[in-house]
Amino acid sequence: MPTRRAVTGRSGEPRARFAEELRLLRTARGHSLRQLGDRLGWDWSLFGKMEKGETVGGPEVVQALDTHYGTPGLLLALWELAVSDQTQFRERYRRYMALEAEAVSMWHFAVSVLPGLLQTPAYARELLASGGLHGAELTQQVDARMGRRSLLEGEGAPQFRTILSEATLRTALRDVGEWRKQLEHLLEIAERPNLTLQVLPQEAGLHGLSSTDVWFLRLPDARTVAYTEHGYGGDLIEENVAVERVQRAYDATRDLARSPTESRNFVLRVLEELPCDPST
Repeated sequence: MPTRRAVTGRSGEPRARFAEELRLLRTARGHSLRQLGDRLGWDWSLFGKMEKGETVGGPEVVQALDTHYGTPGLLLALWELAVSDQTQFRERYRRYMALEAEAVSMWHFAVSVLPGLLQTPAYARELLASGGLHGAELTQQVDARMGRRSLLEGEGAPQFRTILSEATLRTALRDVGEWRKQLEHLLEIAERPNLTLQVLPQEAGLHGLSSTDVWFLRLPDARTVAYTEHGYGGDLIEENVAVERVQRAYDATRDLARSPTESRNFVLRVLEELPCDPST
């Protein structure tokens, strides 16, 4: 699998950076736009417009390009940056997403909402709709979020540890059937060798991350950055002393969490507590 490409070092403008990466990947393969169109089944003129920055395309074509070039999740992350440059994302979140695409390992804590990389389409849709998205924009963001899950798939996928507060697993979707599918999805991905899932029990009480969702990214240059977020914003932390302070809070929280085996059994119990599916 190709080494993850560094996102920084070229154009700093998201839309131009996305177009530049598309152009570089195609020319490195020695393909013309027509050849690319023939291989992927899209009109070659679409790729030409994307490489000129006239359009960013949709998540389906970008995901196909990620697969074609062997860059799982990278182009989708850049696409989200290009889209977000015109919509609601803040600059710090844009930089976080760029760093996420090149991370070699990730770890995370959730206060009340499952991380996007572990969400099913129904979960993502209900969550994003609750934040005010609707119509085509909502569908576009759900598709992009689903595409980003490829970051955790494949031979070169980074190691990922997530600690979910019990509240995360007690806050169900309105549709019981879809909530069942979400819990089943968690159980399935918890079996992957690169993913560790833990649950922080309610009885653990207050702790250093009681009101803070946090992500840590280990980068190819051995740096670690952190991103803390709440419902209406977030902060990217890159200074070593500040990252270490948040890391200590994370480590203390992890010590309170159930083991991976106990956590899987807990998710299974939550699933078994759901009302029976009348369709079965």
